[in-house]
Amino acid sequence: MSPTKPDSVCAAAVEIARSAALEVGGDQVGDHVGVRAEGERIATHAFIASVPGYTGWYWAVSVARVPRSKVVTVDEVVLLPGDAAVLAPEWVPWSERLRPGDLSPGDLLPSEPDDWRLVPGYVASDDPEVDEVAFELGLGRERVLSREGRLDAAARWYEGDGGPETAMARNAPAPCGTCGFLLPLAGSLRAGFGVCGNEVAGTDGRVVSVEYGCGAHSEAVVDVPPLAEPSGEIYDDGEIIETV
Repeated sequence: MSPTKPDSVCAAAVEIARSAALEVGGDQVGDHVGVRAEGERIATHAFIASVPGYTGWYWAVSVARVPRSKVVTVDEVVLLPGDAAVLAPEWVPWSERLRPGDLSPGDLLPSEPDDWRLVPGYVASDDPEVDEVAFELGLGRERVLSREGRLDAAARWYEGDGGPETAMARNAPAPCGTCGFLLPLAGSLRAGFGVCGNEVAGTDGRVVSVEYGCGAHSEAVVDVPPLAEPSGEIYDDGEIIETV
């Protein structure tokens, strides 16, 4: 456990630490702004840094001494970010930076060999229709969606624009599961999803949940109220209208 207070000898070695910082940072070393304990007989002195492009950073000079010695030595001099430092965004691998819609014509998106969403085609995926295709000699795909991959896709579709929680679905006359324009998916997702085949619907050609719905449902009926019966007296001025 590191001590809360720096060693008194190390803490007093401000000028030794400053000299070390000047050797590295030159005139970009500013005032001494503090010292903190790093361990027993080890402390780090902080100096303001005026390095262009490093707003909020500081020079950190670590010093130490051996037991029963009053001689302090410099361990290292580094430039570190302070609490208000301007930092570059945390690096994210390219495969995690991609978002839907980022792929353009001609772009290649290689899949990872250990992608958890895929399994070899010769491994039973517990989807009867997928397994049937995979085991056909010469026709099987090298990899197919794993159970986890299908569940991930199903959750994404269910919670997306084609799911039952959208404003469109909540105001629909009936769900897609009863619509004649729904083209059910094959395999284990058949009971939950399909592709809309209605060209006037906003989801035409897209995967929708059977619980989704829109106003273009095949069985949607618009009730047209009958013409109102005339009420009260009808005035007749006796004029004859001739037609040619």
